[in-house]
Amino acid sequence: MKEVITGNTAAAISAKLSKVDYIPAYPITPQTEIVQLLSKWINEGNMDAMFTMLESEHSMITAAGAASLAGSRVFTATSSQGLLYGFEMLYNAAGWRAPFVLVNVSRALASPITLEPDHNDVLSARDSGLIQIHTETCQEVLDSIIMAYRIAEDSRVRLPTIVNLDGFYLSFTREPVDVPEQSAIDDFLPEFKPAEGYLSAKNPMSIAVAVLSSSAYSYFKYQMHLASLNALKVHEEVSAEFEKRFGRRYDAVEEYMLSDVDYVVVMTNSFTTMGKAAINMLRAEGKKVGLLKIRLVRPFPKEEVAKKLAGKKGVAVIDQNVSVGSGGILYNEISSALYHQLERPKVVVSFVGGLGGKRITPSEFRHVFNITENAAAEGKAPINSILLFTDRDWSTVKGMLKVAGKGDVVG
Repeated sequence: MKEVITGNTAAAISAKLSKVDYIPAYPITPQTEIVQLLSKWINEGNMDAMFTMLESEHSMITAAGAASLAGSRVFTATSSQGLLYGFEMLYNAAGWRAPFVLVNVSRALASPITLEPDHNDVLSARDSGLIQIHTETCQEVLDSIIMAYRIAEDSRVRLPTIVNLDGFYLSFTREPVDVPEQSAIDDFLPEFKPAEGYLSAKNPMSIAVAVLSSSAYSYFKYQMHLASLNALKVHEEVSAEFEKRFGRRYDAVEEYMLSDVDYVVVMTNSFTTMGKAAINMLRAEGKKVGLLKIRLVRPFPKEEVAKKLAGKKGVAVIDQNVSVGSGGILYNEISSALYHQLERPKVVVSFVGGLGGKRITPSEFRHVFNITENAAAEGKAPINSILLFTDRDWSTVKGMLKVAGKGDVVG
């Protein structure tokens, strides 16, 4: 059934369709609507689950991990500073091998404060051990959460999973979404079967006890690493089955007009839609350029990325984040994936755009292409990331700083 709904509503519907047992929650903009809807449905008797409001995101993620280990299918959600508040428990939950799903509605991190999105919140968790799936559309939000349970609960993986959607650009944007029937989801997503020896009053045990031997710690951490790598294969299998049942396919990396191109723009999340429109514009001007969307960020699909970008003249990576003092985060991931490729692109250029939700304009996409094309002709890419920030933007910022009495600014 087609419905015109927001990304937040799609996330809530997906949790309901997945028949989650337990929802530990704590509100934060722009995620709050998700848990509000779930609480409403439970109170009205339209959803059979337990909803608990905790005192913080730290407690929320702790409860999510513990309930998952006790045999419940668990859903929770947060954003931005909330994800950071519970950061310690991300590592614990992954170490516990607790397969719950956490939706992160991306919002830029303070300071300065903003409610608009970029990806420094979710990418800060990339080393925690959680699987990360990043979405472009409201439809992809709904489908990805259902798929995330299949991946997280698979015996080869058993890791918590983040499904990321952009605040405001998806969370409060209405799009047509095909909502599957409950019976179809039940056939695709069977009842959660916890690992052998899960927590219960009749079966007390200790989990993640102190390890005095460094060799034992190394073993358990590497076991998590291998489990995360297993998710590449599991994601592929789940995607194929999802396509067979519902007609929509989601690969770890997805190409747009990539056949017979010399240049590729690499992006992720909702701004990929802007990128696709820009590709259409540039193709109409005769430019041989396509787009590669990164959907699975952890585990990072190195082989697929290297295969898709092999032999290109130039690759432009547009990061909606910045690792201060280094540059774009995904740029480094892409560069690492290409390092052992015999047919590497001639140049890989790093761009940073969309910070704090700033739209990337068609002229800025054209600027990205021109810089990448020139760098390929010269055989040398700029060392540092290039900020997509127009003269008009700079004039506005200088005016704001002048009003605030901040004086001169280095720029």
